[in-house]
Amino acid sequence: MSGLVLFLRRSSRVLWRASPGVPPLLRPPAGPTCVVTAGKKDLIDLPALVEDELEEQFVRGSGPGGQATNKTSNCVVLKHIPTGIVVKCHQTRSVDINRKRARDIMREKLDVAYKGELSDVLAKKKESMQRKQEKRRKANENLERKRQFKEALAADSKPGNDTV
Repeated sequence: MSGLVLFLRRSSRVLWRASPGVPPLLRPPAGPTCVVTAGKKDLIDLPALVEDELEEQFVRGSGPGGQATNKTSNCVVLKHIPTGIVVKCHQTRSVDINRKRARDIMREKLDVAYKGELSDVLAKKKESMQRKQEKRRKANENLERKRQFKEALAADSKPGNDTV
């Protein structure tokens, strides 16, 4: 066990107390408890989902996969009744995983709907786009430098340019 190190960090993510049958992230607010999480960098605070405000349907999937996809009802359609936001998730063949992912997507969409421009999700997306643009700009600058260097080498190697 000497090679295994577990890093724990305090998180601002909050779990709510409720009935034991409801998953922790879906419990209604009652009394916040602090949770220690292992892993997951850059956790952001997203609004908690209240199951009474959600309408869930299981519909047949579509897309690549043939009969295995088209005949099973493992596509999750989740609707948040107060806001009218609808999320459709058919990323895997597992209904349970699709349900969890649909709820994660719904939490992100609700965060954007409630906070608008101040949303953590939008801030991370904007930061990611800026990093990507900076990376693209640097790559283009390097390509331009290489092109200029090759032109300079070609100009110096011409027979009429003998300077000693």
